[in-house]
Amino acid sequence: MNTVKFNSEKTLGRIKPMHAVNNGPARFGGSDNFDAFREAGIPFARTHDASFFAGYGGYHTVDIHAIFPDFDADVNDEASYDFACTDKYLSEIDSVGAEVFYRLGTKIEHEVKKYNIFAPKDPLKWAQICEHIIRHYTEGWANGFYYKITYWEIWNEPDLDNKCWIGTDEQFFELYTLTSKHLKACFPDLKIGGPAVTGPKKTYNEMFIKYVSENVGVLDFFSYHCYGTSPEDYARRIGDINTLLDKYGIKCEKILNEWNYVKAWSGPDYVYSIKLHQSSKCAAFVGSVMVTGQESDLDMLMYYDARPNTFWNGMFNTWAEKCKPYYPFYFFNKLYVMGNETETVIDGENIYAISAKGESGKKGFFIVAYNDDDDAENEITYKTEISGLSGTCKASFYLTDSKNDGVLIKEELTSADTYCTILTVEKNSLVYIEIEEI
Repeated sequence: MNTVKFNSEKTLGRIKPMHAVNNGPARFGGSDNFDAFREAGIPFARTHDASFFAGYGGYHTVDIHAIFPDFDADVNDEASYDFACTDKYLSEIDSVGAEVFYRLGTKIEHEVKKYNIFAPKDPLKWAQICEHIIRHYTEGWANGFYYKITYWEIWNEPDLDNKCWIGTDEQFFELYTLTSKHLKACFPDLKIGGPAVTGPKKTYNEMFIKYVSENVGVLDFFSYHCYGTSPEDYARRIGDINTLLDKYGIKCEKILNEWNYVKAWSGPDYVYSIKLHQSSKCAAFVGSVMVTGQESDLDMLMYYDARPNTFWNGMFNTWAEKCKPYYPFYFFNKLYVMGNETETVIDGENIYAISAKGESGKKGFFIVAYNDDDDAENEITYKTEISGLSGTCKASFYLTDSKNDGVLIKEELTSADTYCTILTVEKNSLVYIEIEEI
């Protein structure tokens, strides 16, 4: 029988922010998902592609060319900047308790004609524009704000030819290095990094890392993307990136800040992937990747995308209602709030699990059954053993599957030092167990 053993006495380290997202809350006519964001405790919201959604301010939001529309204008003049829509958007992210993760650059351009993805004609001026945006949101410049915004990311997917960057590789490396040095000199306490590469192009990644290393650029964090269908896909990508950074002696945070279920980028498998994004199978996939990220040498995961009215949003539907992939975020946050990861040992296949405990003595256990094989048996049985308990405890079980959305399915009392139970669930399901002394 499949077995998941939890040892609540053995602490491993901190639960990391594996439940961050791209983009923030929004209003949909008469409804919104602000409370849902708060309840899931979303720790960070990356601003990439915000300008696709009118509710965030559309094309007037976040991107450098939107905030500084005339590149020939005076970089030091407040009148050269248009912060209005971005001010509103960032204030809404802040209102739900998430920290902004600001992408400096522009959205992806799928159109036949390209407008804003060209290499800046004056890289130093571009860096100075970024500087003033940071001052507006962290130092109050230009009637601005004093938000805590730790992460500032330079560009997005420069390795994705003719969709995010038009220019040579060397031009981007130079822009990144110049900008990172300038911003770090201005803001030594902030984290400057990037470049949000698509991930698979190992040669490009190595060229970038080598250039930044040799030219003393700043890389407080390395960000990259991964789309796949199994946690093992993500584990391999994380390992590849870590090996490359180690090769050049770079010690920095590693942030995977775009990911979702994708079987293929075209044809029937692409359509299948998109249709899957609000399903219980995708919820299980999301949970399994979160567990994989926590157990790896990765510092943050950022799901793509919480932006509404897009087929990439599995968390919410068009009416701001929670969909099944919302619940791994909600459950994972309970562990994140507890803070301390405890030991988990799994003996079985297609099972992913982690556990945590808090200072109050409350303990949480997150178990994901995920199987990408649609023809596999629909049920899986596993035994859970939870050791390190004391006194009389109440165990509460919550389930997300094809029929349940984070529903409390049972409660049990136990006075045993080791509490055991057997669960039979759907092959794609989430179980969250919370134990507290009574």
